[in-house]
Amino acid sequence: MRSLFLTTCGAALAVALAACGGGEETPSSKYLAEPLVSEIYTADPSAHVWADGRIYIYPSHDIDSGVPADDLGSHFDMKDYRVLSMDRVGGPVTLHDVALDIANVPWAGRQMWAPDAAFKDGTYYLYFPAKDANDVFRIGVATSPSPTGPFTAQAQPIAGSYSIDPAVLADDGGAHYMYFGGIWGGQLQRWESGSFDANGSNSDAGDDAAPAIAPRVARLTDNMLEFAETPRSVVINDPEGNPILAGDHDRRFFEGAWVFKKDGVYYFTYSTGDTHFLVYATGDNPYGPFTYRGRILEPVEGWTTHHSIFEQDGQWYLAYHDTQLSGRTELRNVKITPLAFNADGTIETINPMRAE
Repeated sequence: MRSLFLTTCGAALAVALAACGGGEETPSSKYLAEPLVSEIYTADPSAHVWADGRIYIYPSHDIDSGVPADDLGSHFDMKDYRVLSMDRVGGPVTLHDVALDIANVPWAGRQMWAPDAAFKDGTYYLYFPAKDANDVFRIGVATSPSPTGPFTAQAQPIAGSYSIDPAVLADDGGAHYMYFGGIWGGQLQRWESGSFDANGSNSDAGDDAAPAIAPRVARLTDNMLEFAETPRSVVINDPEGNPILAGDHDRRFFEGAWVFKKDGVYYFTYSTGDTHFLVYATGDNPYGPFTYRGRILEPVEGWTTHHSIFEQDGQWYLAYHDTQLSGRTELRNVKITPLAFNADGTIETINPMRAE
């Protein structure tokens, strides 16, 4: 989930790919891609192609909550999840009924932020962050026999979970790993001591020369409902092998991890937050360390940026969001555009705006 300022960011120039979206291509638009749906506001898309070959997207459901904006993202006060699906990118998009409502999550108090989903042995799992009764973000899990729900939530959040933005990698051999974390409103900086610091900082301000706050990873149990181990830090190094530093806002982790594997390489992708880039690092192990490689997406319109990457029929795609429909940073819309890889495995940077 993405929070914070009401600033709108323009896009820098980069290589643009062909436009695609939920509807017809609109070459006259200044945007590279068009929103998938306009009936509701959607953000933070976690996209998957399940065994039926159809694309399913698990986004945040933005609403005009009336909560005043602040740097912690209190105005992102979402209350439920809706699933989008389509046979192919550019085809008709189905907006499904409510998959999970906060009223049906016993432990959750408010703010259902960016989710992800997984599938195993006939069951679909929806992983989601929400604040508990003490206003501390935890990560919950809900299950369903259908990819679109409705999902039934577990009575308690995952033991040992905290912060936001769960993303699950289904690795070779059947193991599943959850990556999570987000600083500032995502509270990750308050967990650096190993337990929650209720009086901790609301930002990552500190020693710019120290290693940046790290996202977390934990392998899931076979039943997909708990952590099989204590979460560990994910190290992100620069190309020289040194940890990315806290003052390096163009490359340091902020939130929105998404991990996928291609040609034997693990790609750890994430948002830089206040510099508004989507970037990536690569490694040979799901735990890392990962080496920073470059940018995936230049800044979109709107403060926040969050994404997923998926493949269908040999073509890779980037799902992301901007504020085209509303012009308001808390009311976003999901988009999809093709993603291209170079022969050496690097990703071609995308400009979300068309060149004028």
